[in-house]
Amino acid sequence: MNINWDKLNLDPQLLWADYILPWGTQIVLAIVVFFVGRMIARAVTNGTRKVMEKASLEPMLVNFLSNIIGSVLLLLVIVFSLSQLGVDTTSLVALLGAAGLAVGLALKDSLSHFAAGVMLILFRPFKVGDFCELDGNMGTVEQITILHTRLKTPDNKVITIPNGNVFSGTMTNFSEQPTRRVDMVFGIGYGSDLLKAKNILEEMVNADERVLKDPAPVVKVHELADSSVNLICRPWVNSADYWGLYWDMMEKVKLRFDEEGIEIPFPQVSVHMEKDD
Repeated sequence: MNINWDKLNLDPQLLWADYILPWGTQIVLAIVVFFVGRMIARAVTNGTRKVMEKASLEPMLVNFLSNIIGSVLLLLVIVFSLSQLGVDTTSLVALLGAAGLAVGLALKDSLSHFAAGVMLILFRPFKVGDFCELDGNMGTVEQITILHTRLKTPDNKVITIPNGNVFSGTMTNFSEQPTRRVDMVFGIGYGSDLLKAKNILEEMVNADERVLKDPAPVVKVHELADSSVNLICRPWVNSADYWGLYWDMMEKVKLRFDEEGIEIPFPQVSVHMEKDD
C-alpha cells in the first residue's frame, strides 16, 4: 500500500529524521540495555549464590538472599532501560522509595525478626537438633526460618518463637559441648556422720559407668546451713547422660542414706503449749 504523503501534509524525510530514526534508535538501545543488563544481573546473582554456598551458608538463607539480589538488580535494569527511552525515572525512583519506606514502616516488626533470623543463621549459636533455652523456653530446636524458630519441648509441645525475641534475649545451648557437669546438693543432719556420708557419695559416683574419670568428680562440704550440712556432688558426664544420672542419683542417695542411718533433714516446726492454772 502506497501512502500519499502530500495528502497527509507530512514530509517523509522529516518524519524519518525527526521521529522514526530517533525513536527507533532509543527503542533498540533500551531493548539491548534490558537484555544485556538482565544477563549481567543473572550472572551476578548466580556468582553471589555460588560464593554463599562455598561459605556453607544455610540453603534457605542462600535462596532468600539470591532472590532479593536478583530482584533488586532486575529493577535497576528496568529503570535504566526506561531512562534510555527518555522516561523521567526520577519520579519513578522517588515513588519506589516512598513505597519501600511505607512497606518498611508497616512491616518493621517482621523486618526486625528477619534481620535477627539472618544473624542467627550466620553466627549459628545453635543448630537444628540442639537442646536449648530460648526466650525462657526449653526444648530441642526443630526448625530455624528467616522469621521464627521452632522448639519441641520434652513433653512434645511445639513452641514458635519470633527470631527478634530469640536474638535479643539470652540463648543457652545445652548440646554444643559434648560433656556437662551435674550439680547436686545433698543435705544431712548435724548429728549424722559427715565423713561417712561423703564417702558414700564418692563411692556411688565412682561406681556409675556414666561418670567420666576426667575431669574427676568432686564431693565437698558446700554449706553449713541452718538445719543441715549440705554436701555438693559434681560429676561430669556426656551431655546425653545428664538427666539420667541426675534422677538416678537422687533416688539412690535417698535409699542409701536411709540404709546407713544418715538423716536427711526437712523443715519442722515445734509448738510448745503452756497450761495456765
